[in-house]
Amino acid sequence: MKRKIIQIEESLCNGCGACASACHEGAIAIVNGKAKLMREDYCDGLGDCLPACPMNAIHFVEREAAPYNEAAVQAAKAHKAAHTGCPGARVRQMQQKPQDAPESAQKRPSRLAQWPCQIKLAPVNAPYFEGCELLLAADCTAYAYASIHEDFMRGKITLIGCPKLDAVDYSQKLGAIFAQNGISSVTLLRMEVPCCGGLEFAAKKAIAESGKELPLRVVTFSIEGDILADEA
Repeated sequence: MKRKIIQIEESLCNGCGACASACHEGAIAIVNGKAKLMREDYCDGLGDCLPACPMNAIHFVEREAAPYNEAAVQAAKAHKAAHTGCPGARVRQMQQKPQDAPESAQKRPSRLAQWPCQIKLAPVNAPYFEGCELLLAADCTAYAYASIHEDFMRGKITLIGCPKLDAVDYSQKLGAIFAQNGISSVTLLRMEVPCCGGLEFAAKKAIAESGKELPLRVVTFSIEGDILADEA
């Protein structure tokens, strides 16, 4: 049958996942970093996903498509309710221990304040972004600098990534996070290696394109774990 249905422009999609969260029917999923209409018969044609997309990558078209199957949607929802799915992608916010809490040599408290912490997985409109001090850290910095939790992560929301391994431009995702949330400052941790420059470039580009004046601090570590530069 010919009916109104969504169409996703993958070239515009930044993979934030906001559309998938907004789709109550479960018709959209993130596949290889891009939103994809997985089931035509799950799309009701009402377009709850359109205003959720920060990149305007979704619009309506009228074409031949399978009719909306409400029974299949309800069955899928019941199945999902009975199976919690992958816990690794579930959004969580943790309560950090008081700063004056005693610490033992064997167990020091984690200062990670939220989950997920990967740039690619973090939802653009997660509630923990509002009013936060944001820490962007290259993956390797946590292994090079032993005191990263206490010296940099404490009191901040942390996002990590590696532009070389992920092979993506983080600037669109970060730009959406900066533009849509009241972030107060950004601290970026990078290694001295050239590939970490991609993360710094993405952060600076994202701040510029967000239209906001966010203070940016860039800290560069050596492979041995020394601080080579600390620039505001």
